[in-house]
Amino acid sequence: MLRIGLSGGIGAGKSTVSSTFSELGGVVVDGDVISREVVQPGTEGLAKLVEAFGEEILQEDGSLNRPALAAVAFSDDDKRATLNGIVHPLVGARRQELIEAAADDAVIIEDIPLLVESQMAPMFPLVVIVHADEDVRIARLIEHRGFTDADARARIAAQATEEQRRAVADVWLDNAGTAADLAAAARALWDDRIEPFADNLRAGRPASTDPVLVPADPTWPEQARRIVARLTTTCGHHAVRIDHVGSTAVPGLDAKDVIDVQVTVADLDVADELADALASAGYPRVADVVGDEPHSGDESAWAKRLHASADPGRPTNVHLRVDGLPNQLFALVFRDWLRADPDVRAEYLELKREVAAAGHADTGAYADAKEPWFGSAYDRAIAWADATGWAP
Repeated sequence: MLRIGLSGGIGAGKSTVSSTFSELGGVVVDGDVISREVVQPGTEGLAKLVEAFGEEILQEDGSLNRPALAAVAFSDDDKRATLNGIVHPLVGARRQELIEAAADDAVIIEDIPLLVESQMAPMFPLVVIVHADEDVRIARLIEHRGFTDADARARIAAQATEEQRRAVADVWLDNAGTAADLAAAARALWDDRIEPFADNLRAGRPASTDPVLVPADPTWPEQARRIVARLTTTCGHHAVRIDHVGSTAVPGLDAKDVIDVQVTVADLDVADELADALASAGYPRVADVVGDEPHSGDESAWAKRLHASADPGRPTNVHLRVDGLPNQLFALVFRDWLRADPDVRAEYLELKREVAAAGHADTGAYADAKEPWFGSAYDRAIAWADATGWAP
């Protein structure tokens, strides 16, 4: 099962994307629909709203008067928090029921208006945000939903900012054009990324990547922060720490477009216990990798588990290493050594370019070709750490 988090500000166009994904085979769990369902007459949700906001929020037939509720609940932060505290748990419980009823290999599209505000983004292997400029959204709300200008602005102001949404977005769909344009972009996303992602998860395999060196991308750290947040949610207390490591963690260093993340665990039994959870989060295990090339001491001290992303749009390696063992420490010290020493950084970049130019068939062969250099680099990095008082 692949779970996609879909969100965007009110009036941005989520419904167009949601309906397109549904046409393509996605199982849509719509937060707006559920939020209406849980406050129907006779429900616990409606009774709690009346208790909190008074009978003035009811229609004559006893159903919820949504504009009346909005006028009260969105008038200040405390009242909005009360509304959310009543509705969100009920919506969450119903959402879970619908997800559990879906097929094991389904692509679940969870349309959640307040995904960012409720800090749910790290729960999803992929987060899609639909965006439209504020003036466009206001015009749509007035024309299509009967909002006043003041009501539209109040609703928008009560939601997450564009900056907050960008911080969690794996995919940003800009709805500046027509509904047909947005639907076409959603179809392309499904064909090029979502369906291959789902196929990889069903097969339990990572997405394939090519050993191509690309210029340093200043957004790599931001992308890594999203991945670390996702892994933190997945691993919970089982992780001692989670770090962005490897070349993409070194500003200005050209690299393969693959994010490397290290999950530090107490022992490899914990790493094995996390295997299913990581696969569900989009990172199936690479079973034939059980350790790093040893550069000192006992080979068993360099054991690890490797998982890799099934998402073809964001290649990622997740290395699970044991706290305090040489390979766990080396991943951290090597990153910091490269960050601190421009000469070493230039030396390593030259090596990477030479290896890339040799045209290795896959990322494994590319990595193997660099190993002789790492033999001496390990000793130099440890010497640098000792001389500088480095600590992880």
